[in-house]
Amino acid sequence: MPDLLPQDTDVMWLRNPLSRLSIYNESVDLQISTDWFNGDPQSEKNAINTGFYYVRSNNKTISLFDAWYGRKDNSTGKKEQDVLFDLMKEGIFGRLELHARFLDTVYFSGFCTDSKDIKAVITVHANCCRSINAKVKDLTAVLRDWKKFKATSAKAAAARSNVTVPFRWTGHFGCWNSWNTKV
Repeated sequence: MPDLLPQDTDVMWLRNPLSRLSIYNESVDLQISTDWFNGDPQSEKNAINTGFYYVRSNNKTISLFDAWYGRKDNSTGKKEQDVLFDLMKEGIFGRLELHARFLDTVYFSGFCTDSKDIKAVITVHANCCRSINAKVKDLTAVLRDWKKFKATSAKAAAARSNVTVPFRWTGHFGCWNSWNTKV
């Protein structure tokens, strides 16, 4: 079972994420969401985000967090995600022999890359957004979309219908527009 499962305040959980994590594979130390998933869950070329991550507590991950938060606390103007990304690019995972798994945006979605499969999406992260007001506005739309999908699915199931209901996320207009205003 997980030793640490942080939940960011700007992530909406639609389903239990444990079903999509390698929680029993003890060789995986860190599983982390991505802004853009390149198709390879082992590739450090994925653009990570810290909206959702699962960490197995061991000496490798303790060392990672010590380095990460030590640098974060001394990195003026950088968010914790940027600091972790820098550490990854500098090779800290390899030096620590830390095995990371990068999570597919089909399941761990975000505003940078919407999941294309409403039946599979587990979390939605309000990433690629500059203001909390924009995040709240667009996460509210995600919740509205989710409730609409669930209601439509329930009606189709009750009618024993095999009809696939078309689905599309509402645009993340608050976040997109947040880049055009001063924060």
